[in-house]
Amino acid sequence: MDIPVYLVAGFLDAGKTRFINGTLEDGFAREDRTLLICCEEGEEEYEKAALDNVTVVTVEEQEELTCSFLKECEKKYAPRQVMIEYNGMWPMETLYRDILPANWILYQIMTFIDAATFEVYAKNMGQLMMEKITNADMIVFNRCTEELRASLRRRNLRMVNRRADIYLENVDGSSEDYLTGDECPFDLSQEVIDIPDDDFGVWYVDVMDHPERYDGKTVHLKAMMCHSKKLKGVSVPGRFAMVCCEKDVTFLGIVCKGDSLNAYENRDWIELTAQVKAEKHKAYRGMGPVLYAMAVAPCEKPEEEVVTF
Repeated sequence: MDIPVYLVAGFLDAGKTRFINGTLEDGFAREDRTLLICCEEGEEEYEKAALDNVTVVTVEEQEELTCSFLKECEKKYAPRQVMIEYNGMWPMETLYRDILPANWILYQIMTFIDAATFEVYAKNMGQLMMEKITNADMIVFNRCTEELRASLRRRNLRMVNRRADIYLENVDGSSEDYLTGDECPFDLSQEVIDIPDDDFGVWYVDVMDHPERYDGKTVHLKAMMCHSKKLKGVSVPGRFAMVCCEKDVTFLGIVCKGDSLNAYENRDWIELTAQVKAEKHKAYRGMGPVLYAMAVAPCEKPEEEVVTF
């Protein structure tokens, strides 16, 4: 029998236990026998009143959390669903790849972050922090002030996870969506919108999310030439981007039209001035940005060849 797994991730005191308490109090385990695996002990404790129909198993050391251990838990407690409060210092990839039994199906990853310490963790433990963001289905930033909300929105976290629901929980107890729908990282009033080398990733996410915003606008940028193998005759200049770590590098390409593009081979660096049109295209399987080349010239590659977020 398949067992749904709900993974609650985040560093110590980020709000994981508080969320689990609230979820259980709302009746999450009322009908289905639940196994709660606690891999981290913070200041807050589970509310006893919320643990009806819930078995709590504590794992203190990373080495204890193995596939055989989880199978024994399944045999002993016969859970219908599992919730894991995961230790923020343990890598998540190991859990997906080696630890979860085949019939334990990861249904949802929820990441909780203390907004006040986010920058510190991102700077000093970037890979551990970013994997929690890139893999999440829901991200909640706790203890947000007005200044922290503005700082988080300037980061444009849609660059690293475009599918997650992101929420900002404020210090006064109120909550708001991360995106308001009005954010634009560039001044669209310029005759030519210059895309700095370091901001290519920011622009890529914005133009892919809001192609209509750039419809009719002229942009200037550096990109690596790519002639698509899958889509014959389609050019998609762009940049390689490292989202989380060196293993997670992907190419961010945008459909571009113009005879002058044929003079360049794959991996040639070009300086491109183009008009953006929001159009339907087979590469996007729907609406997306299409660049119409106005001027193309060879150029030196950027100082940082790979875009990072």
